[in-house]
Amino acid sequence: MRTCVRRFAVVLLALAPAAIGSQAPATHRFTPTQFYTTYSFAHPPALRIKPGDRVITRTIDAAGTDWDGKSVSPGGNPQTGPFFIEGAEPDDTLVVTFDKIEPNRATGYSGSLMAPYAVTPQAIAARADRDPKRMTWNIDKVRGIVWLDSPDLTPSHLELPLKPMLGCVAVAPARKEAIAAIAPGAFGGNMDYAGLNAGVKLMLPVNEPGALLFIGDGHARMGEAEAAGTGVETSMDVEFTVALVKKKPIAWPRLENDTHIMVLGSARPLLEAFQHATADMQKWLMADYGFSERGASTFMGQALEYEIANVVDPSFTVVAKMRKALLPRR
Repeated sequence: MRTCVRRFAVVLLALAPAAIGSQAPATHRFTPTQFYTTYSFAHPPALRIKPGDRVITRTIDAAGTDWDGKSVSPGGNPQTGPFFIEGAEPDDTLVVTFDKIEPNRATGYSGSLMAPYAVTPQAIAARADRDPKRMTWNIDKVRGIVWLDSPDLTPSHLELPLKPMLGCVAVAPARKEAIAAIAPGAFGGNMDYAGLNAGVKLMLPVNEPGALLFIGDGHARMGEAEAAGTGVETSMDVEFTVALVKKKPIAWPRLENDTHIMVLGSARPLLEAFQHATADMQKWLMADYGFSERGASTFMGQALEYEIANVVDPSFTVVAKMRKALLPRR
């Protein structure tokens, strides 16, 4: 079965002389020293790369603490980057393949109260304990778990599987906007999707020359919707490669893993995020999988799946998912 990203690869091969050039892909090792808490075209590129290149880099945690436990930036999801992709132009699509997302320190932190939009106002008013304590989690990569012991909790010991992900991946927004790194949108950003793990391909619309790719907000794991306001926040080692699809714009971030193709829509209220994700999934099926408008509607009505990625950010994020095994062969 051909997937959309494989079709993207065909486009890339066809454009190889113009878009990629004749040089072999390079590997860049980049250790950041400057971080940004906004997504903006105005930030100078941290590194220039070409389609096909691999980047080996690091992110710091949402509060600005690095892999050595040092505070190196103000909080608010400080970002590594931006990475300038040679040849990227508005109306292109940037494809980022994450080969590695792995914690690079032994601890992380999380919230311990349900987020305001995750529960009813009555539940918030009835809280017996309103202290917003941070919980310190231990990260054991050998055993593949995160765990904590705290006398403030019942049970006092919690242990969960390690599932590293990135809360933030973005390009510079459209219209020369500068948007806080805590926010998601059509440019990507703080989507906080628990499925943004190593092995996925994330597709983002290019709004500015060079795309200007930002990454950050690593979580050792996170429950869907980020209902307590955080994941297990930590710093990460990240490896990724980039590709370009020329002159094939998309409206919202798209993601592909082994089992699904997905669209991530962000807005407030939650219904609008749902609508963005659903409408763009229909466009994707029509553009790349041979569906008519009515055919896509009929198929989606019986096959579409959804996840809520976040209900805590300035805009909420909904993920529309289509199982690849159900898609027609082309």
